[in-house]
Amino acid sequence: MRLVTKFELAAKSTYQLHGLHKEAFIELIKSNARTLQRTNALASLQNIENELVSRVLRP
Repeated sequence: MRLVTKFELAAKSTYQLHGLHKEAFIELIKSNARTLQRTNALASLQNIENELVSRVLRP
């Protein structure tokens, strides 16, 4: 999996973010420990979750 950046996520809808979250989670489950695939999946999940939280906190 390639890393999904914060910049890319800002242009996505909340619905799309939830779909990407699911895809990244599946990639995380399929990945082996200490691989680039796992590192990218974890970082992507964190970026997606941060974007979702930021949208909830916006007035």
